[in-house]
Amino acid sequence: MKKFSQLLISGACLIFAGSALATTVIPPSFDELVSRAELIFQGSVTDVRSEWTGEGAQRHIMSYVTLKVEDAIKGTPGPTVTLRMLGGTVGGETMEVADAPKFKVGDRDILFVENNGTQFVPLVGIMHGRFHVKKDTTGQDTVFTDEGSPLSDVTQLGKNPKAASAGRAISKQEFKNAIQAKAQAQATH
Repeated sequence: MKKFSQLLISGACLIFAGSALATTVIPPSFDELVSRAELIFQGSVTDVRSEWTGEGAQRHIMSYVTLKVEDAIKGTPGPTVTLRMLGGTVGGETMEVADAPKFKVGDRDILFVENNGTQFVPLVGIMHGRFHVKKDTTGQDTVFTDEGSPLSDVTQLGKNPKAASAGRAISKQEFKNAIQAKAQAQATH
């Protein structure tokens, strides 16, 4: 009986460890961001709305983030894209997904989208698939991570967060050029 109890406890620990690992976000490399994304585009958020969906125990809040596509970098997104994401606020009730990006009207982003409509947050690596586009002091569009750190070295994404954001933010065009070159290289392999 003692061995059975230990086996049962060990099995329960593995189940809990497995579920904890399943929710851990491992930052994807630049190669993974580009290869896993079905769509990559620059856009501006034009609408964010949340609503209750489902019945009974399956009832939950979904948010719909609509972006005007300004530049398609990979795939063919069309003039607008609406991301379907788990969580949001309806009335006084909020359902929040840890580490999920929070969008607001007017945000300008470059997004790496995968499994929109079927994945709880349809961005590669959840928050790692969103990059903010902001003007620097000279008025040039530059790129920042979802956390707000300047993106200075795409080769360090997923490897060394300090190196990826140590220095000046790369320009929006430099980032787009790097994405297009990587997508083209991946397509020829």
